[in-house]
Amino acid sequence: MSWLYLLLAGLTEIGWPVGLKMAQSGGSKALGIAMAVGFMAVSGTLLWLAQKEIPMGTAYAVWTGIGASGTFLVGIWFYGDPTSLLRYMGVLLIILGVVVLKFAH
Repeated sequence: MSWLYLLLAGLTEIGWPVGLKMAQSGGSKALGIAMAVGFMAVSGTLLWLAQKEIPMGTAYAVWTGIGASGTFLVGIWFYGDPTSLLRYMGVLLIILGVVVLKFAH
């Protein structure tokens, strides 16, 4: 169950940078900030639950890896962030690192 909590924590980690971006993008600043804070709370709670059985360093690395990779993709798909082969390769390395951490556990 801890790995499920950690996966969900990583996925909800994507929500708070998106909320901060929304707060800067002419929409409702308050809504974007509220969204960011809400996702931070959910993500942090799920990380806390995951750390009951997964070592702190592993949990944190996986959490940030999922969040960073997901945020990178959301930025490209929805906000027109720049892409290049090297940027994709960098994210692939992050994802491979997360996979290695999972199997090394």
